[in-house]
Amino acid sequence: MTNVPTFMMNIPSSYDTAVRNNVWMEEYDDEDIIVNKPKAIREMWEVYSFLASQGFVYLLPTPIDCKLQDLVFVANNGIVLQHTPIYIGSNFKATNRIGEEVIGMRFFDSLGYKTIRSPFEFEGEAELKYLRDNIYIGGYKRAYEWMESEFGMNIIKLELKDPKNYHLDCTIFPFTNESVIVAVDSFTKEEIKSIEKVADIIPITMDQAHTGLTNSVRVNNYLLNASDIDFLSKRSEDYRYES
Repeated sequence: MTNVPTFMMNIPSSYDTAVRNNVWMEEYDDEDIIVNKPKAIREMWEVYSFLASQGFVYLLPTPIDCKLQDLVFVANNGIVLQHTPIYIGSNFKATNRIGEEVIGMRFFDSLGYKTIRSPFEFEGEAELKYLRDNIYIGGYKRAYEWMESEFGMNIIKLELKDPKNYHLDCTIFPFTNESVIVAVDSFTKEEIKSIEKVADIIPITMDQAHTGLTNSVRVNNYLLNASDIDFLSKRSEDYRYES
């Protein structure tokens, strides 16, 4: 559509944590997991402002009275394929997320994309990383076998086993179109070899993956990654580790 970096975000007006649908959320007490919505919206605006200074940012609309607590996590909504103008909507495992993909498909349909909902379990761009040409790295095998047969894709298929790395973007990040950051202990030797056939691997540990190192966004010459370092004591072990 354009050579300028283009992103999609969502204002977290429906963001909530009423349903704990990943293992990390189980570690918090009820009072610790309550969403500070004004703070969440402010933080989202700060990210939006930076991205908008580097490219274009579309805002996925939040319907009035929307109850989809995770809609803000748009990486799970679906994926725009880079080698063909098709948007594949997600097929969520978590029942409380079903419906997010409908909003996304309507949005991309309005932009002129052909929109198709995956017939098999699939949770969007967080589960399918583009490398170059028609080469992607994916997770859920059945969905990706369908994508290869339907859309002419070459997908390196990986199995996620660690419950804390519940999406592929918890273990994989394409640093360039020729190199990939990989939590190598997450995968078998055969899976690692399949990645090495298409890209150089920058290895990281499982502990580093659990910090969110691969949950990043590349825009021009910047690499964005979340951090709470501003809220940590400089004398603490957590500060040293985060730094």
